[in-house]
Amino acid sequence: EVQLVESGGGLVQPGGSVRLSCVVSGFAVSQNTVTWVRQAPGKGLEWVSIINMIGETSYAQSVKGRATISRDNAKNTVYLQLNSLKSEDTAMYYCAKDGKRGQGTQVTVSS
Repeated sequence: EVQLVESGGGLVQPGGSVRLSCVVSGFAVSQNTVTWVRQAPGKGLEWVSIINMIGETSYAQSVKGRATISRDNAKNTVYLQLNSLKSEDTAMYYCAKDGKRGQGTQVTVSS
């Protein structure tokens, strides 16, 4: 059974950083594509970043230059590092595979 468990969110000041983790089971991150998406209050899902099975990455324009997606194959975990956080980064962040998401981790950017 595919499971994804996100963690690492919290309350962060503008300009700060967070490192989100997505621990997966039921598949190997080294052989699959994993996506990060987010949902801000009152808004729809927004695609944030993707890493494919050969390690190629891509980012939404809204986070490009501030985000880094990576993975640890041994830990079967995908990470999303977000720097220079802005209030508009406030959202529930989910990792996903083939449309299946975890429970999410909340990132709130506020002073």
